[in-house]
Amino acid sequence: MSNHSHTGLVASVKAALASLVSHTAEGDGDGQPKPTVVLVHGAFADASGWEAVAARLHRRGFPVLAVPNPLRGLAYDTAYVQGLLAGVEGPKILVGHSYAGAVISNAAPSVADVDALVFVAAFVPDEGEALGGLLETHPDSTVPPLPQQVFQYTRPDGSTGTEVWLDQAQFATAFAADVDAATAAYLAVSQRPVAAEAFGEPATAAGWKSTPSWALVATKDQAIAPSLERFMAQRAGAQISEVDSSHAVMVSHPEVVAQVIEKAYQGTR
Repeated sequence: MSNHSHTGLVASVKAALASLVSHTAEGDGDGQPKPTVVLVHGAFADASGWEAVAARLHRRGFPVLAVPNPLRGLAYDTAYVQGLLAGVEGPKILVGHSYAGAVISNAAPSVADVDALVFVAAFVPDEGEALGGLLETHPDSTVPPLPQQVFQYTRPDGSTGTEVWLDQAQFATAFAADVDAATAAYLAVSQRPVAAEAFGEPATAAGWKSTPSWALVATKDQAIAPSLERFMAQRAGAQISEVDSSHAVMVSHPEVVAQVIEKAYQGTR
């Protein structure tokens, strides 16, 4: 693709995003449009997991963007989110589930007009911390190791990559224990694997140090220990809510998630 064509494509994407936001934003009663809520999914999931949350936010008058997180590693995914959000004008609330908590925290300092960060059953690393290291230094005997499966593939340049996904037979127990069986089964077969390096890459920024933060701890989480979620949220100075939920809290308790996002909005007006 020529540079001219690439520039034109980027401009078209930015224009489309700006149009989407302008047509979905509603005022908050004082004539000001509400911020765009940017929903970023984590590992072993995709953007469709936010469907019920997005519907509730739309009914509250928020423009919503559910980002397809590439799951290629923290640096890659951060750059992708930053580039995508460059086309979204106006204030934003960034919401990250699970691994995406690290992505939004890493991305936020370089994204314009971020009013708040919302961490949903999420990792909230500090600068220099990797997710694998956090899991190792904060073990919890009540949460068993994830039933991970690993496979390798060959890239076009001949190098190999390693992907991680969850054993489908154990997916519901580990990820979505309080989701109805049919939905959990679909989540298992539609899960998106994550690059293994995502767990070893250290964060290069901690957006929660400069941006007001909210966190939702899932007290029945079997993917990230609730004790670790709570530790990271407290360290970040986040306003914390808790819910008796599995890791798939945005699927099993979408109204609770929407309420926490509403609190973040109200808390930053």
